[in-house]
Amino acid sequence: MSEHPRNGTVADVVDILTIDHRQMEELLGRIQHTPEPDQRRELADTLIAEVMRHAVAEEMHVYPVIEKYVPNGTDDVQHDKQEHDEIVQVMKQLEDADTSDPTFMDHVRKLDGLLRHHASDEEGEQFPKLRSHIPGEQLVDMGRKVETAKQLAPTRPHPSAPHSELFHKTVGPGVGMIDRLRDKLSGRMTG
Repeated sequence: MSEHPRNGTVADVVDILTIDHRQMEELLGRIQHTPEPDQRRELADTLIAEVMRHAVAEEMHVYPVIEKYVPNGTDDVQHDKQEHDEIVQVMKQLEDADTSDPTFMDHVRKLDGLLRHHASDEEGEQFPKLRSHIPGEQLVDMGRKVETAKQLAPTRPHPSAPHSELFHKTVGPGVGMIDRLRDKLSGRMTG
């Protein structure tokens, strides 16, 4: 994933987020073609976790840059955050639905439409703007930050809290503690 399809350079934030979109679409397709309820639940839980990680990472590390450097970026970001909120509401319904109930697939189809629209907007408009207004090395650095945020982000939808705010409340102050715990679990105590 670090190799970049266009010219062999390191993947930047646009590449990483675009790959996320393809993975989400693939999961949505698998859910819709899986008749087995337990497998549907497992795929839906995986999808929800991936979308949450993606949304949190975007709100933390991509949207502030769009607001700062891209013309009309603030309007774009407000629109995207509203779409994230709508996506989270549908994911919450999906999480609560019985996989063998017909409403489960209704929620999946609604989520599919929302995610495809969101991905199309970003890939067609925002990502080209990012590449034209942000230096390449900054986009690579943003990609690294996005990957880190995705590893630490909450994986369950919480419709009552903005994702980035939720992240800071639940994980932000404890990042050092998480790093120490990981070191301890892997046998590398750092003090």
